[in-house]
Amino acid sequence: MGTKMSSLDWIAGILLIVGGLNWGLIAVADFDLVAALFGKMSMLSRIVYGLVGLSAVWAIGMLSKKGKGAGMPSKPAGGPGTGMNA
Repeated sequence: MGTKMSSLDWIAGILLIVGGLNWGLIAVADFDLVAALFGKMSMLSRIVYGLVGLSAVWAIGMLSKKGKGAGMPSKPAGGPGTGMNA
């Protein structure tokens, strides 16, 4: 019934979790785990931040594809006979 996730989907998901937890730590404890592990704005930290951002773009694409195949209406609701006209 569900679609199988590719390796790239899994990697993007893991990176989104890492990014989300890192932002949560920043908000709650003022602690940037990525910077603590790899150095503040070091090349490796910037790569991790960039990969998290690319993962978000990938996830937007996945969600938009999933939305198109999930029976979502392509036209706005309403019109003659629906009882929803203005």
